[in-house]
Amino acid sequence: MSVTEPALRAAEGPRSEPPPRKPIPSDIGGAEPGLGTGLTLAMAAAAGIAVANIYYNQPMLGIIERDFGASPLTGMIPTATQLGYALGLFLLVPIGDLTDRRRLIAGQFVLLALALVAVAVAPTAGLIIIASLMLGASATVAQQIVPFAAALAAPARRGKVIGLVMAGLLCGILLSRTIAGFVASHAGWREMFWLSAPFALGAAAVMAWLLPRNQPHLPIGYGAALASLLSLWREQPQLRRATTVQAALFASFSVFWTVLALHLQEPRFGLGADAAGLFGLVGIVGVLAAPIAGRFADRRGPEPVIAIGAALSLASWALFGLWGSIPALVLGVIVLDFGLQAALISNQHIVYALVPEARSRLNTVFMTGMFIGGAIGSAGAAFAWSHGGWAVVCGYGAALAALALILEITARWARR
Repeated sequence: MSVTEPALRAAEGPRSEPPPRKPIPSDIGGAEPGLGTGLTLAMAAAAGIAVANIYYNQPMLGIIERDFGASPLTGMIPTATQLGYALGLFLLVPIGDLTDRRRLIAGQFVLLALALVAVAVAPTAGLIIIASLMLGASATVAQQIVPFAAALAAPARRGKVIGLVMAGLLCGILLSRTIAGFVASHAGWREMFWLSAPFALGAAAVMAWLLPRNQPHLPIGYGAALASLLSLWREQPQLRRATTVQAALFASFSVFWTVLALHLQEPRFGLGADAAGLFGLVGIVGVLAAPIAGRFADRRGPEPVIAIGAALSLASWALFGLWGSIPALVLGVIVLDFGLQAALISNQHIVYALVPEARSRLNTVFMTGMFIGGAIGSAGAAFAWSHGGWAVVCGYGAALAALALILEITARWARR
């Protein structure tokens, strides 16, 4: 038990002890008998379906802008979605330590389906932003699935399991852009959100059917769980380091994907949303990084992989900025996605091992920081694009990746 939990219990005052119960595998970090390859892959697919929804708007942004004119609000839709995701991470993900995760995951998928319908019917850009906040918050069901998988996995296989689930999540991120670009170009951007709603409902049904029941780790209330987030941040220097590094890397990642559709629409390329979406297929190569990084972290430790991932992210911006062509964009996407995922899996390997009974709250801190970074990256990318074009965007993305690399190298030297 961490230093955080006794302090919380003392603050709550005397309480009757709950009746003893038989420990379940997720309490003690052992392998759940039902966590076979089939369940792991199902969790990976569900995580991908959930997280895909926060990226649909990126390749469709040009089409949405044409529908609503030159409103500056349309450029804030990706930022609103990612801010909603950060809000959901803070308010919803800690509940995973307090209640049955199976019921929570199924319920959040239902809320996600309702949010998708709200975006599809929104008549103005302002209402799309509000609905996008709701969509981003409910899509954090993906971050209920990842720590659940980590809790169910045997310690010796945790990196591999996290890698597989995160590979599914990355597939959702990258395929979302391909699918959204195609659907928006041939049917319309609203149809993309209508199409996604039944997938969310289907994922709710599958998760309710397949996942094992999961009892809360600790008898603390929701308010105490939220209060413990700050204590975890203060008490866990490895959590602070992992969160800061990953936030900078995800900000750099978001810079590219936020502006890509606008860059491809420039006269020098003259490509539409469907072409921007096809870059998601190219980025699928980065999926290979997740299981590879997980296995390497199990065997050799995660720190070297984090530094390599940050260096690869920085190298991708050199390709984008110095070699201004479609082949450079293709190669850069592969390098960028591979670097981000390698660092992400390795940072998660560190974070989930810190306080086993607080994995959902650790994930809240880590992912909230990461997606705040993503929102900063998206907002800064829009500003850089409007004031300096692609060259300034590349400089901004490279600076964020360099910051992550410097932070990781500095932290490694400090530990020596």
